[in-house]
Amino acid sequence: MEFFVYHRDRPGSAGLRGELLEDHWSYMDGYARELIARGPTLSGDEVDIPTGSVHIVDLPDPAAARAFAFDEPCYQAGAYRDVLVRRWRNLLGRTMWEFPGGRTGGNRYLVLGLGAGEPADRTPPPGREEELIAYGPLLSDDGEAWLGTAALVRAPDRRAARAVLTVDRYADVEVHDWQFGGRRS
Repeated sequence: MEFFVYHRDRPGSAGLRGELLEDHWSYMDGYARELIARGPTLSGDEVDIPTGSVHIVDLPDPAAARAFAFDEPCYQAGAYRDVLVRRWRNLLGRTMWEFPGGRTGGNRYLVLGLGAGEPADRTPPPGREEELIAYGPLLSDDGEAWLGTAALVRAPDRRAARAVLTVDRYADVEVHDWQFGGRRS
């Protein structure tokens, strides 16, 4: 089962996150085979302060996904204000490391559409395949109810990234600067 996990930083926690970076990476190393995508969201200003941490992971069940999210060292230390854990379906069938566009080049974004009403964007938008790093619906624990859509996308700007989703079909659409995560060589 695939899960989308988004830890949102507590304001003023950048120093604590920095202190725990090696602990965080070591923790994620233990899930290397299960990770579909990972990386920080950023403030998007000249400083690019981390604002959160995205992990898309393949785990046996919702209990394992919650354990993954809540045992993470930055969460345990109080660096995050909250965490979103949702079932997710990998509609691209690949990991971020298989993205043809590679790790660098262009602007990268997390686009998070929070559902309202009938399901929307059940398939990746046509003609945008070269821009999509990860794409899929957010689902209830049993995988039956549609709760939204999450996408990692390369786009020229936030407006173009937001256009990956049918914006008027969601209660809210968030767009966050994002970058490929993991250890730096």
